[in-house]
Amino acid sequence: MGAARAALASGVIEADIRSKSFGASHVLGPVRFTVRPGETVAILGPSGVGKSTLLRIVAGIDPRFEGSVARPERMAIVLQEPTLLPWRSAADNIRLVHPDLSRMKVHAMLDRVGLGDRPDHFPGQLSLGQQRRLALARAFAGNPEGLVMDEPFVSLDTETADRMLALTEALIAETRPATLLVTHAETEATRLADRILRLGGQPASLA
Repeated sequence: MGAARAALASGVIEADIRSKSFGASHVLGPVRFTVRPGETVAILGPSGVGKSTLLRIVAGIDPRFEGSVARPERMAIVLQEPTLLPWRSAADNIRLVHPDLSRMKVHAMLDRVGLGDRPDHFPGQLSLGQQRRLALARAFAGNPEGLVMDEPFVSLDTETADRMLALTEALIAETRPATLLVTHAETEATRLADRILRLGGQPASLA
């Protein structure tokens, strides 16, 4: 509990996972790491090794594991899919997560990601790249102390992915959360991360 309080107070992500299983399938073995404020750590590994499972544990989505994770109070998550509510406007998708944000701040965040002229557009009226930018706006609108990202640039064309990488770099530099990026793309990890950790084996652990 003391370590958890310290991590909460300082904005540190601290993972000490001993084991994670799905029924008889043992997915994760011992996985331990720390991500400090302003640091970006990338977890690399092949598809199916357990990267997304690890991220869901760190984010607090999956509490069914052996071990402990300490995380900041203000956490944000960006998944492979934008996970936007299709019946809500771009601005309302942000307000639903951050109800205390003023209209001016919501529109400023949309403008920051290049969607300032689309606050009333619904997700179905936006391209995939624009939906991903909206997901970034939603994540960063709350000025997060901790950020987890699960392959946020997957399935984008090269030009769009490059623009998304540049935008993500800028937002991280401005906000400086403790950031955990899960990816299988070496180029993404090299560009965004201060440190790269590699997940492999069965059950998976850090090399």
